[in-house]
Amino acid sequence: MIRSLTTAATGMAAQQYNLDVISNNLANVNTTGFKSQRAEFQDIIYQTMRGSGTSVDGTVSQPQALQVGLGTRLAATSSDFSEGSIQVTSNPLDLAIIGNGFFQVTGPNGQTMYTRDGSFKTNSQGLLVTSDGYPVAGDLTVPSGATSVSISSGGVVSATVAGQSTPQQVGQIQIVTFPNPGGLVREGNNLFSAGGASGQPTPTTAGQNGAGSIQSGALEGSNVQVVDAMVQMIEAQRAYEINSKAITTSSQMMQTLENLVQ
Repeated sequence: MIRSLTTAATGMAAQQYNLDVISNNLANVNTTGFKSQRAEFQDIIYQTMRGSGTSVDGTVSQPQALQVGLGTRLAATSSDFSEGSIQVTSNPLDLAIIGNGFFQVTGPNGQTMYTRDGSFKTNSQGLLVTSDGYPVAGDLTVPSGATSVSISSGGVVSATVAGQSTPQQVGQIQIVTFPNPGGLVREGNNLFSAGGASGQPTPTTAGQNGAGSIQSGALEGSNVQVVDAMVQMIEAQRAYEINSKAITTSSQMMQTLENLVQ
């Protein structure tokens, strides 16, 4: 009886973690470049009462083991890096990656960070930065007095200065790819950092060697599917309730046993 109490309790804890992940997905349904997550679970240790092949009378062996599981635990939170919907903004500094890869930016402490959020701006010095003011890699500076800025699908940044008819190239935005994007670490503010399992980053010209191309005047939306998330939330709720019911039932059976021995 006690085993069923603790086993069902692990199920309730697992579904709470599951709901935490689902809630975070739904909260970021409008977050630019957000990638949804999925909670993954594993069964935990088993109590083996009789091993497989155990001899019964010296001649006959049992074809199966006798084991009782002791519940579940959270194993990982995997990320879905499929593309979100493309939202046209007509702002030339808004960039969306069509395909694989990330933009590279310099974080608050000088560390290299990565993002799918291409809602870039220029600061007071004309430097191309994120919404939080982090510079885009390459020290891309738009000249003072530029009348227009354009960014090609290959990441070439060009600006037209007042009094000149020919745009001048001011730099190039590269796309960074990883052998295992799932190993990246989420840092908040739409930023990722390289993790121990992500592999080494590979800066690549946009549109080449498996890296995605760049679409200017557009942003990538969140890839969260609201309907799917709502279904997952209902499933988590039902699983939580049935595990709670298992605890209640086990408690009632223990009470019945107690009444018998009185």
